[in-house]
Order: sequence, then C-alpha cells, then structure tokens
Amino acid sequence: MQPKLIRISLALICMLALLGVARLSVKAADTLPGQYTDAEFWRMVTDFSEAGGDYQFENFVSNEISYQEVLPELSRLVKPGGVYFGVASEQNFTYIDVVRPKVAFIFDLRRQNTLQLLIYKALFEIADNRADFVSLLFSRKRPAGLDANSSAEALFQAYSEAKPDPQLYAATLKGIKDRLIRQHRFALSADDERKIEYIFNVFFRGGPRMDYGFASTAPNPFVPSYHMLAVTNDGRGKNWVYLNREESYRHIRGMQQKNLIVPLVGDFTGGKAIRTVAQYVKDHGSTISVFYISNVEDYIQPKWSDYLSNLALLPTDNSTLLIRFEPYNFTTLGKIQDVPPQWPGTYFH
Repeated sequence: MQPKLIRISLALICMLALLGVARLSVKAADTLPGQYTDAEFWRMVTDFSEAGGDYQFENFVSNEISYQEVLPELSRLVKPGGVYFGVASEQNFTYIDVVRPKVAFIFDLRRQNTLQLLIYKALFEIADNRADFVSLLFSRKRPAGLDANSSAEALFQAYSEAKPDPQLYAATLKGIKDRLIRQHRFALSADDERKIEYIFNVFFRGGPRMDYGFASTAPNPFVPSYHMLAVTNDGRGKNWVYLNREESYRHIRGMQQKNLIVPLVGDFTGGKAIRTVAQYVKDHGSTISVFYISNVEDYIQPKWSDYLSNLALLPTDNSTLLIRFEPYNFTTLGKIQDVPPQWPGTYFH
C-alpha cells in the first residue's frame, strides 16, 4: 500500500492537565550540560535505547508537506531552553531550530533511523555550510554560484540537475565512517556499517528528488520529494526549513558538534526509552518543551494505556507543547483537553 500524505495539526497542551494528573513541580536547578563528550553521547544512545522493532515503511525523508504550518504559533508559544522530544528524521532539525532546546532526543522504533541520524550528524560536522552539506548528502558536486545568502529555493534548484558522482559518494561514505567510528569511537557493529552504506546509497541514487519510501516503494506523485519539502513554506510565505538560512544550519551544526541531538531506538509504548529519558530530564531539573509525535498514535492503539503511562512520566510544565498529525486533508490549530481515541480510519505515512 502506498503511503498517504497527511497534514499536520498542532495540539497546544499542558501534558499533565491532558492526562488528568497533578502538575509536576520542578524545584531543582537545570543541570543539563551544554555539551556531551563522545563517550557520554554514545552511552545515552546505547543505554537509553531499547530493542529495535519493525515498521512497514523505511521513512528516509518526511512526507509531511504541511509541517511548517504550526511554526508561526510554535515560535510564539515555545519556551526555549528545555528538552525536545521527537520522532523520525530530518523534519526534527527544523523544529529544533525553532524550539531552541538545550538538548534534543529523537526516538524511532527502527534502529535504521538512529543510523540515518548518525549519518546526518557526521555530515553536519564535516560540512561547514549548507551548500557543501547538500553536496555531501546527495553525492553531487557543488554547483557554482551558491553562497551563504542563497535560499533553499536557489540551493535545490542548483542541485536539481546535478548528476550523482560515484567518487564523491565513495569519499563521503568513507568520511562518514571515519568520523563516527575512528574519530568519535562509536561502537558500531558490522551490521550497522552495512546499513549505513545502504542508507547513504539511497540518498546517492535518489538525490534531491527522493521521497519518503524511495528504496522500498514505487514513485508516488502525491508524496513530496526532499526538494519539495526544502522549498515549501508555512502557508504564510515563510520558509522555516533549516536549510533555508545559514544561521539555522549553523545552529543545528553546533548542536551536532556538541553531541546535543541524541538519536535513540525507542517505542512510545515501550518500557524503557521514553521512561529512561524522562527520568534523566527530571533528574537534571529540566522539562520537556516540545514533544513531536507525528501520527504515531495511529499505530499504538493495542498498547494505548502504556503510551498514556509513559506520557504521565514526562517532566512537563504549563508551557509544554505537543505536536501531532491529524489524518485529514486540512490543518487545524487549537487546545485539546485529552489524548483522543484512535483517529477514524487507517492512515499510513
């Protein structure tokens, strides 16, 4: 079955009020570090994660064409300096840029997503500007005429006709492995390395026109490409994507260099990842500022009570925001009082 495109809805809530639980009073000073060592980062990736699971799509890139529509309101309401929770892949970088947390944790059921985010981490560290980053990500030589003032539109238009370069691909893949294994000393298994090669080859073959399930599904004209997602806007004319401004790119790059974007293997209904990170945040006197859950709720109905139990453990305050998808072809914005039951129908990314 082909994934259907869905649009985003921002639910602005206080999580504990949402769950009918007394509010948590965080009295301790915020002791979250401003940087993690490589050993600390890898210990979190390893110790906070749980066993990987399966998902019917590989999810190489977002299919959430409207995810920027909530950003004007999110930027107004969010309290910077907390902790960001998210799911899936590159759309998190745009949310993180807007939210400005001290640290971000990105969960996904599949270890493959964790490895993909480690590829991103390596490329952010290697490339000191957006044009070079896109060149390395898709293994295309950098076109002439791009500079720090180039918009995402200009950037992706310049790369739209660029051909895949096998030599650049091989050199970049080696650079990714060197960065992760030899420089950072992350203990990646042989299977991890094979999956990194597989993921990076998908970006090489697909280029900027790749979409959500490029390697595992037939092309779908209703699913946005990486290019399309990078040049769209919030419906009011502003493009918030992290690749649209050099300052946004530098912000995410800086967090990656400080090991502050931590990818984890985690199930929203599981007994370890969400709970372990929630306790870690609580122990450091901080709170969750934003939890981006996409439409994961559509898939976890058999374990709904476990999901609610995990939400109840999150250290939140009255400014904590939840971002979720609504399975309709329109976008709404508003407060809700309770986690809703299963959305009508079945909806797939």
